[in-house]
Amino acid sequence: MFSGSSGVARLSLITIVALVVLKVSVGAVTGSLSVLAQAADSFLDLFAVVVTFLAVRIAVRPADEGHPFGHGKAENIAAIVQAGLILIASGSIVYAAARRIQSGGALRMTEADMAVMAVSILASVFLARRLRRVAREEDSPALEANARNIAADVYSAAAVLVGLLVVRFTGWAIIDPILAVLVALFLIKVAVDVLRRSLGELVDVRLPDAEESAVRAAIAEHFGGEVVSFHKLRTRKAGNQRYIDLHLVMPKHISLEAAHDMCEHLEADIKARLKRTDVTIHVEPCDENCDACKLSCEERK
Repeated sequence: MFSGSSGVARLSLITIVALVVLKVSVGAVTGSLSVLAQAADSFLDLFAVVVTFLAVRIAVRPADEGHPFGHGKAENIAAIVQAGLILIASGSIVYAAARRIQSGGALRMTEADMAVMAVSILASVFLARRLRRVAREEDSPALEANARNIAADVYSAAAVLVGLLVVRFTGWAIIDPILAVLVALFLIKVAVDVLRRSLGELVDVRLPDAEESAVRAAIAEHFGGEVVSFHKLRTRKAGNQRYIDLHLVMPKHISLEAAHDMCEHLEADIKARLKRTDVTIHVEPCDENCDACKLSCEERK
């Protein structure tokens, strides 16, 4: 029921709706700004889950005439929307906290606030782990952004819980709006991290060094056999789909069939090392600079 990207989206929806109702109810009764700030964050998480669910459904659509490279970047757009929502929530929290500091005000029933924060922490830890695991299995930027949002709730809720304990035993009500501001600052950092990653993929930043090294290693295995060299390696990513193209230099007198078989083999090797990868290879003949070549071919017999 809750397996795969659609299943984990349903689980997120149920969990976050329950947390929003709980936080709003308790925050309204006790007057805790930090708890209401947490409720606002959870409400945006709810919207983010809906955006993520829609983006994942769009991203898995196959390439078509209008989208020859597929729909993977829908996930990156969803992650950016989530980051924008976090920034909006953070600004609202800071504004409300500033007004509370100016006007003052006491908290009531801090025990209820602490209880709801404890429940929020437990639920968020469970949900963040589940989301992160599915995000890694599906290699989904949108689900990963969602997991980061929920994980941020764990840390911010923990900070609020500690602050409420301080308020409970010291009576320093000003701790509550100060904590709300700290929560907002942490959420801003999370949003910036998500934006940096997702915008990078939208503007076709190359794959990480480790993944490019895997591609180079796959090609290098054939040096001295059927491959002379390669160049113009280009990589990028859209959603969970990787795109790789390169120029492969082969012996000048090799047959078309042999060159094709080599490319097919190399594509399969790269795809075995990197999931969801589309590989395009342009074959070039060697320049007959035999002194610089270790390959055995008809020209060197």
